Amino acid sequence: IEVHSIDHYFLVQVIDNGVGIPEDKIHKVFAPNFTTKSSGTGLGLAISKQIIENTKGKIWFESKENNGTTFFVTLPKYTKPA
Repeated sequence: IEVHSIDHYFLVQVIDNGVGIPEDKIHKVFAPNFTTKSSGTGLGLAISKQIIENTKGKIWFESKENNGTTFFVTLPKYTKPA
């Protein structure tokens, strides 16, 4: 996990060295009820995306099969009201 402070937001990177996401699954990653596991609801990334976007942030990922995946999250820095 890496966290960077850039201008008016934070960039969080979650990096793994797993098997990556197959190309035919990439478009489904944030879809509700999608999972590649034998158990689970497939709601984690869908809910995370909704929460992040509701706070004016963004989430995306880069993945390479057999090389791993990196998820990126940007969140705006809190600014105290005047």
